Parts: sequence; C-alpha cells; structure tokens
Amino acid sequence: MPSLNRLPQTLAELKSSKDFSEARIGKRSVKDELRQNLIVRLKKRERIFPGIVGFDDTVIPEIANALLSRQNFILLGLRGQAKSRILRGLTELLDERLPYIAGCEIRDNPYRPLCKRCRDLIAEQGDATRVAYLSREDRYVEKLATPDVTVADLIGDLDPIKAARGGEDLSSELTMHYGLLPRANRGIFAVNELPDLAGKIQVSLFNIMQEGDVQIKGYPVRLQLDVALVFSANPEDYTARGKIVTPLKDRIGSEIRTHYPSSLEDGIAITAQEAWSDRGLGRLEAPQYLREIVEQVAFSAREDKKVDKRSGVSQRLPIAALELAISNAERRALFHSEKTVFPRVGDIYAALPGISGKVELEYEGEMRGADVVMRELVRTAIGKVYDKYFSDADTQQIEQWFNLGGTVKIDDDQPAAAVLEELKQIQGLMDKLAPLAPEGSGPESSVAAAEFLLEGMSAHKRLSRTEERGFTAQEKPARKAERPSQERAYEEYLERRSRSGGFN
Repeated sequence: MPSLNRLPQTLAELKSSKDFSEARIGKRSVKDELRQNLIVRLKKRERIFPGIVGFDDTVIPEIANALLSRQNFILLGLRGQAKSRILRGLTELLDERLPYIAGCEIRDNPYRPLCKRCRDLIAEQGDATRVAYLSREDRYVEKLATPDVTVADLIGDLDPIKAARGGEDLSSELTMHYGLLPRANRGIFAVNELPDLAGKIQVSLFNIMQEGDVQIKGYPVRLQLDVALVFSANPEDYTARGKIVTPLKDRIGSEIRTHYPSSLEDGIAITAQEAWSDRGLGRLEAPQYLREIVEQVAFSAREDKKVDKRSGVSQRLPIAALELAISNAERRALFHSEKTVFPRVGDIYAALPGISGKVELEYEGEMRGADVVMRELVRTAIGKVYDKYFSDADTQQIEQWFNLGGTVKIDDDQPAAAVLEELKQIQGLMDKLAPLAPEGSGPESSVAAAEFLLEGMSAHKRLSRTEERGFTAQEKPARKAERPSQERAYEEYLERRSRSGGFN
C-alpha cells in the first residue's frame, strides 16, 4: 500500500491505479471486503483476533463462519466477556485505506456515488473530482443503545436551516442531516446492548438496512447503504425480556454466544494481558500462586449460590483485584524503601473494594453482607490454590506451635526482613516454603510464601485469623456431647419447678 502522500488524489488517478481500480473496489461491498481479507488470514493461519484468549475453539470459528457467509451477527454474552473488543477487532479485516469522494458526509464510493451531492459533483467536475481516504478506524462506528436514542440519532433528520440556505424543498435529499448509520456507510456499524433500543428505532434500523428506505417526518428517504451491521446484547435481556423486535431478529444472520474463561490458565492469561502491572517503580514480582488465587476468586464467585448468575461475574474483577493487590504491595515497598514490589496473598484483602462492586448478590448474600461474602470468596479461592501446592504437606508441627500459644501478625507496618525474622520462630514453617521460595530468595518472596501457607491453613480451619490478632491457634468448638446433657438438665430443672409450683 503506498503512503498517504502518494495515493491518487483525483478520480482520474484513481481509475488508473492498480490498488484502487474500479474492477477491485468499484462493486465490492464491505461484507465482500471482510470475507476476502478473512480468507487471506485463514490461508496464512494468522490469528483473526489478536489478544482474544480462550475463544479459539468456540466463539472465533462461529464469527469466521458468519463473515464468510456475509452475515450480520449478534454477540450474546454476560458482562466482561470481550464482546465490544471483538467487534472493534473486526476493523483489522478491513483494507488499510479506502478512497471516498472528498467532503462527502457518507463517504461515498467514487465509482458508485450514493448521495445527490456527490452525483452532481462528479457530473460537474468529472475525473478532476477530488478523493480522500478512510483508515480502518474511521470505518468503525459504535453506538450504545439507550432508551432515549431517536431515529434522528441513527438515521438522520431534515435540516430546515440547510434547506433555507440552499433554497431547497424540505423533501429534497440535500436537506438531510445524516445520522450515525449513514455516516458508517462503507464500514462497520456496531450497536451495543441492542435490547435497550426502543422498538420503533429497531424498525427503522432494519428497514433502512434491508429495504433501503425510511420515512422522516413524512418524507420518504431512500439510502442503499453499504454497511456491515453487528450487535451485542446480554442473553438475559435478549431471551427473557424479549425486547428485540421479531423482524430485526429474523434479519440477524447468526447468534454467537460468548463465555467466561473455561480454564484458570485462560483467565490468568487474560488478566496478565489486561492488568496494569508495569508501574516503572522498582522490580515487580507477582508470584504465580497469587495470580491463581486472584483468578480463582472470579471462578468461585461464578459458582457460589449467593452470587447472581444472571448478572455474571465480569472478567474485570480479577483484573481490578490484581491491580489493587499490586498497588498495596507498591505502597508497602515505598513506605519501607524496598526495591522489590512483591504482592502477597494478604494484599488481595486490600483489593476487596475492586471485587465487591463487580458482584451482584442474591437475597441470601445481601442478608449476610457484601463484605462477608467477598471475604468468604477470597478464603475459598486461597483454600483451593493451597491444595495445589501443599496438598501433601504435613503441618502438624506448625499447628502445634500455635496451639502452645504462639501468634504472628503479618501486616504492612514492618519491612519484609523484620517479618521474616518473626516467621522463622515458627517451627517447621520455613522448611515447607522451599518449592515457592527456594534458598537464596529475598525476604519479600519468603514472607509472601509463608503468608500463603498460613492463609491456606486458615482457609482449611487449621488456624484462626483475625485482622486484630493475626494468625493464632484454631479455637476448638464445644463438644457436641456436652450440649445435649446441659439441655436435658435444664429441662429437668424446669419440670421440677413446675411440679413444686415454683412458677405460680
């Protein structure tokens, strides 16, 4: 592709060019263009959507089939499932540059002008007509559907001021003020959250796309637009509330369902890709077990009965949680002048503000309180990841140290070296950390590994943990055999008092 300065600047130069000849782009539609460029990528075995993880065997093949079929399609998925990112990624399947008649509001094809203004211009100037170029990004128009969207916003309206200045009748095409859809001509028009669009607006949308006509204030307007139309929606809205009009549903070629990561590894890869972790302050070391715990919080939330499944648990949850955990570790490192930023498991509790706002609770969860439920989710996640690393570990010696009255508190008030000296007093602890903090590791790594082990023991109720006291011995509940005997003694006492008339 030649540079922008060397591109043809007039219709005559365009006709004689190899890349923009009439045979190549004159009659080719946007859907043909998407199809042809997709075919090239498939033959080269290139990724269709770079940066999209976990959809290679499910969502992406279905999108490819829709594009090869030249269909409009809709992505159905809960929040945080990369729907908008996929739609925006479609621009990579467009040509790098596309010529249009300079100054045209609807980016008219120089070989097949649609609007009256461009037809008159070519009739007047002929091959001297100036052309301009659209980049891939220029050809993507996105609209978030809201109940207040009007036909004028999407299709257009009659402009009386333009009519007065040009001396045109209101029914003239030249008085039209174009909306978003005509301005997306020869590109991709995306509508997010389609069910929120009012029914009458949906009717005008499919009518202008299929029949090419719409009535604006009583005047018929014909626009044979060349647009690839794509949508996104929440499946709960789309199926249960039924707010998409039937004719529009019928004209959507494919319904493609997205999903959350199916494996912990995919989730970790997405979070590592999206989270802002490279802060530029010192060396950052986020251990793998911490990343697994952060991701497991989202997986546990999606399975928990106290969390609303219809709302879903966004992939933004682990992204925000990891960023906040790193920030808490960064703050601690700055306070103690430590060169290594090493987030710990305890830092995940500091990330609760980024977790609770992304989870909708059922009635049972609301009654227990969001903070309690979120802490339970974190403990559950810690317990599951702990089993992966310490399933065969013998922790009796550690438990015995705490049972003899030992306590330890790991917080941000002490540097890692000072905390490590306290942890070394716990019998049998440091020996268990070798897989996660091998000999020669810095104090930050050893403290983080020790806290992970202790947090895991607490999650499995082998230790007790409170914010005030830190880690202590697990409190043993009263034996069940004692309670029934006490209850029987109390009942016998009441019966004796009743016989003696003590309650009269």
